[in-house]
Amino acid sequence: MTSKVMDLIYWKDMERTGMVLTGLVVGLLSLFQLSIITVVSTLSLAIMCFTISVRIYYKLLHVLQLGDGVHPFQSYLELDIGLSGEEAQHYMQKAIVLSCSAVDTLRNLFFVGNLFNSLKFLLLMYLVTFLGNLCDGLTLLIIGVIAVFSLPLFYTKHQDKVDSCFVSVQAHFDNIKGFLHRLAQGGGPPPDPTPGGAKPKAH
Repeated sequence: MTSKVMDLIYWKDMERTGMVLTGLVVGLLSLFQLSIITVVSTLSLAIMCFTISVRIYYKLLHVLQLGDGVHPFQSYLELDIGLSGEEAQHYMQKAIVLSCSAVDTLRNLFFVGNLFNSLKFLLLMYLVTFLGNLCDGLTLLIIGVIAVFSLPLFYTKHQDKVDSCFVSVQAHFDNIKGFLHRLAQGGGPPPDPTPGGAKPKAH
């Protein structure tokens, strides 16, 4: 019985997620043909027409004594979206720290604080230019929205395979990173992982 309830809750969450994803993708796709002002105003009109219609419908049911007169969106109206002073200060400090960290990282990259990191950033920006020739920012945004909703579901279903692939890719990446570090330092042999270095065998 518990398993059936959990499955029902899961599929309801999937349905809500699909509805949100569909709305976001349709809204973003419409930006290819319409301006953002037109899209925002049209979506606002559609939402307002829906909510006002539902509100009037519930009012009529209450007048005809077919309903209890409860506001259909009362749960949304009572939803607490405020922040206390401590929470606001905490998020503000976190945003400031992240901004300063990002500025410091970009400063080190652009002014070559570390040659190896700056070269990696240069290569990344070079690859991004090819990506910019293939698609624009709006296409990447749509792909990102789809990925945000799809990847967690894919990971839940194939967690073991994804984890094994990630470990394999991480190992290859570490090997390449170590090779590039040794190459930047003069191409010496890899360091001996044994503490104290290799010891001569006793005869």
